Amino acid sequence: MTDLDGSLLNDNKELPPDFWEFEKTLRELGIVFCIASGRPHHNLTRLFQPIKKHTYFLSDNGSYVSYNEEALLIKMLDPQIVATLVKASRGLADVYPVLCGMGKAYMEDHNEALLEQALQYYQSYQMVDDLTRVSEPVLKVSLCDLQNAETNSYPHFKKFENEYKVAVAGERWLDFTACDANKGTAVRLLQQRLGIGFNETMVFGDYMNDLEMMQTAKYSFAMKNAHPGILNAASFITELDNNNNGVLQTIVKILENPLFFNKNPVEKNRFRQ
Repeated sequence: MTDLDGSLLNDNKELPPDFWEFEKTLRELGIVFCIASGRPHHNLTRLFQPIKKHTYFLSDNGSYVSYNEEALLIKMLDPQIVATLVKASRGLADVYPVLCGMGKAYMEDHNEALLEQALQYYQSYQMVDDLTRVSEPVLKVSLCDLQNAETNSYPHFKKFENEYKVAVAGERWLDFTACDANKGTAVRLLQQRLGIGFNETMVFGDYMNDLEMMQTAKYSFAMKNAHPGILNAASFITELDNNNNGVLQTIVKILENPLFFNKNPVEKNRFRQ
C-alpha cells in the first residue's frame, strides 16, 4: 500500500521508470499492490490506466475505495460542513477551496497559481460562481494554500478536528474529510476483504494524511523525505527518498531478504490476494 506524491512519485510527479514491470512481478508473486492517495479517483484511474482493472484505489484520503470500478467504500462530507469550510477559507490570504466530488472537482476562482497547483490532480473539474451552491455530494474539501498549509491555514481549522478529519496533505494542501474517513480506515477495510492481517501489510507514506495508515501495518515505512510526524509514527524509514525510487527499492530489498519478515521464502505467498 503506497501513497503517491512524495512517496511512489518523484517531485516531478513521475512514476519510477520500471514501475509497470515491477507491478507485474508483484502480481505474479501474489502480492496485492494498492494505491492510497489524497488524489481523486478519476486522476488515479487515469494515471494507472494499464492496471486499473486489478488495482485497489483508496482515493480522496480514503473517502472513496474502489476495485475494478466497483465502489467498496464511500464517505461523504455533510453539506453544511462543506459550506462552513468554504466560507471560513474565503477570509484567509492565498487560500482557495476545492470541492472533490465523485467524478470531478469544483472551483470558484480562476487564480493562475491555484490552477497551476490544482490541475496536477484534477483533470476533470468545473468552475462555478459559488461553491456553497454545489449540490453534488462532496467526498473531500481541499484548501490550496499558496503560502504553506501547515503554518498558514491549518491553525485556523485545528479547533474543528473533533468535527471532521483535518490533515495537512502537502506543503500546499489542507484536506478535510468525514471524521471516520482516512487512509487507515480504508486499509483496514481491504485487510478484512482480502484476509490479510496487520503482520502481512506494508505501507509507505510521507505526509500527515498518511498518519492513520501507518497504524495499520507492522511494516509501516516513512519515506526518507517524510514529514516529521510520519517519521515518528512509522516503524521504519526508507533508505532512499521519493526521487531515488525509495518505495520500489525498499520492496525489492525486503523480497530479497525474507528474514526481514522472520519467514522463509516459501511463505512469501501468504501475501497473495
